[in-house]
Amino acid sequence: MTSPTPRDTNENHIFSSTPATTTPHQKDESDKKASSAILGAIFLMATSAIGPGFLTQTAVFTAKLGAAMAFAIFVSILIDVCIQLNVWRIIAVSGKRAQTLGNTVLPGLGWLLTILIAMGGIVFNIGNIAGAGLGTDAMMGLDVKIGGVITAVIGCVLFMSKRAGMALDRVLVILGSLMILLTTYVAIVSGPPVGQALKNVVLPETIDVVAITTLVGGTVGGYITYAGAHRMLDAGKTGPEAVSSVTKSSVTGILVTGVMRILLFLAVFGVVAGGVVLSTDENPAAEAFQAAAGDIGLRFFGVVLWAAALSSIVGCSYTSATFIVSSGEEHRKKQNIITIIFIVVSCLLFIVLGTAPAKLLVFAGAFNGLVLPIGFTLMLYIAVFRQKDLLKGYTYPKWLVFIGLFALVAAWYLAFRSFSGIWSIL
Repeated sequence: MTSPTPRDTNENHIFSSTPATTTPHQKDESDKKASSAILGAIFLMATSAIGPGFLTQTAVFTAKLGAAMAFAIFVSILIDVCIQLNVWRIIAVSGKRAQTLGNTVLPGLGWLLTILIAMGGIVFNIGNIAGAGLGTDAMMGLDVKIGGVITAVIGCVLFMSKRAGMALDRVLVILGSLMILLTTYVAIVSGPPVGQALKNVVLPETIDVVAITTLVGGTVGGYITYAGAHRMLDAGKTGPEAVSSVTKSSVTGILVTGVMRILLFLAVFGVVAGGVVLSTDENPAAEAFQAAAGDIGLRFFGVVLWAAALSSIVGCSYTSATFIVSSGEEHRKKQNIITIIFIVVSCLLFIVLGTAPAKLLVFAGAFNGLVLPIGFTLMLYIAVFRQKDLLKGYTYPKWLVFIGLFALVAAWYLAFRSFSGIWSIL
């Protein structure tokens, strides 16, 4: 194997490069950027998952299952951890993005993943922008389309700066923290019977497989599977020596998402346990926030929905761009431009359509459902059969493969469920 060239060593620093010879001050700056990117990777994965659909899913299933929703959340988090532990580690150790790995293993597979992610991403981004508009409407009564356009513009601005990487990381941390704090307040005010919820974690009153698979798909499905892992490459965390840092980051990302899911569940559960009946075809999460904390609760929901939508717009667009553009400092500007174009196109379609048509969402959901099992099958194949070349001789832990196979079965089941929805509208 040939030794890496200077271009190779900077391959993973997409947003900023470090000179070959650095002073102590420059090294400190580089370390800060790396730390920022790691934290950004955690929150990129977490906040990408916490979109408008995440809020609605959690509220709908909580209204349906009550305390038993605690078990569905617990199982979905376990599956999510199994998936992300493998995906982050394989991408980090190989130092290659998912589409590059796919094309290396089977020519064309990487492009298939790219097409699936782009097609699903553009449709769901329309929904994210619509969600942002609904959020600004709940916050301040702003017209939905105006609020959606303003949010899309903010997303574009994040990628126009020369320090786009650090700006992205900081904004995602702020948005994620804001959502958690506001939802915590509503969860406390709603006064949920926590003891009943804890009992159902181990002794569920009912087990809803549909709820579990839907939660898994909403947390690590589609582009979200690779959002944090691709951002980790920007931090320069590659090779076997990065395993410890990557493991902590991947688990932390899932746990942040899990905390938000649990808090949202408790907020809604408190309202449902108090006798409030939520509609499942309107906006159950907004109804729950308002029932728990009055008008201020509705305003808080507007902020949470807007923050969730903005972070999902950014995460979806950024990750889609990483599948289209090659990694490396020399491609940084091109990647940012592609990201902005992705947001602009989604925004224009939102203005024309108002929101994504229902049939289009079903098809996009089916494509999105394929991304997780196809990509995850690729990852486990590399872990078992391509350790010497793609993983640089790294001995992949058998226990990770074992839990990965468990998660893979769930992923393929989710894909089957996604495609089963197509036949009803054909």
